[in-house]
Amino acid sequence: MRMPTVKQLQYFLALTETGHFGRAAESSFVSQSALSSAIAELEETLGAQLVDRTNRQVTITSIGQRIAVQARLCLRDIESLVEMAHGVGEPLASELRLGIIPTIAPFILPQVLPKLRRKHPSLKLYLTEGQSGKIYQQLMDGELDVILLALPWDMRGVETEELFRDAFCLAYRKGTERVDPDNYRINRLNADSILLLEDGHCLRDHALAACRIRNTQKVAPFAASSLLTLVEMVDADLGITFLPEMARGTAILRNTRVELAPLGEDSYRTVGLAWRKGSRRADEFRMLGEFVAENR
Repeated sequence: MRMPTVKQLQYFLALTETGHFGRAAESSFVSQSALSSAIAELEETLGAQLVDRTNRQVTITSIGQRIAVQARLCLRDIESLVEMAHGVGEPLASELRLGIIPTIAPFILPQVLPKLRRKHPSLKLYLTEGQSGKIYQQLMDGELDVILLALPWDMRGVETEELFRDAFCLAYRKGTERVDPDNYRINRLNADSILLLEDGHCLRDHALAACRIRNTQKVAPFAASSLLTLVEMVDADLGITFLPEMARGTAILRNTRVELAPLGEDSYRTVGLAWRKGSRRADEFRMLGEFVAENR
């Protein structure tokens, strides 16, 4: 049985990422004719049409998109094999692609990254920020090695490592008449008082669950598209919201009148890591998680 070559897979992935034969060839440091020939040979080897070619554009076929996902995973495994053969045994000393959700990134990265660079100067860390569903899909497609997110989140085919609990706080504008932070009760809020992020942000789902918000009439019909917008809405006294404890003292609250008050011990989200099940780098990811938990 004929097998694809590593070069063919690399050229094909370059084509899927650029959508253009010329740019794919340029990024791969080969001529356009050489790349085009390699793609044609790959199609012949696999017995499938991976690319629809026209004069103006390149379209990856349905089977081509699925093969691209598997090709990316194959190349990740080959990279691991090469590192193993070269004796790269030191953890956190090579390339690592980390996905992180936007409701954790601005609070934890400024604390962790400088210490991580000092501790592991050889680590080449590439960061991708996105909502939980997006970075999970990138993880499964092989575009990311590990993701940092809030749990629980519905995922299959992964291993997870819980790092720490992040308590929710009541966020309100100082002096507001909407809520008494010392005697907070959700049933005392007026209708449409609770501001949340829009659907797709896990912080919305976790806040609803952890803060036991069952009366949807208390939730405003409009939602914020980002944490910054959410804080600005609270600062304008349009309502109250629930922010993670890790937001306290960070830049997102600086120069605002937004204050935080603790809620009950049961109001929290769990921050953790997730990676593809069976990954050879599982021990390395656990070490990364331990470092994050200790230095946040």
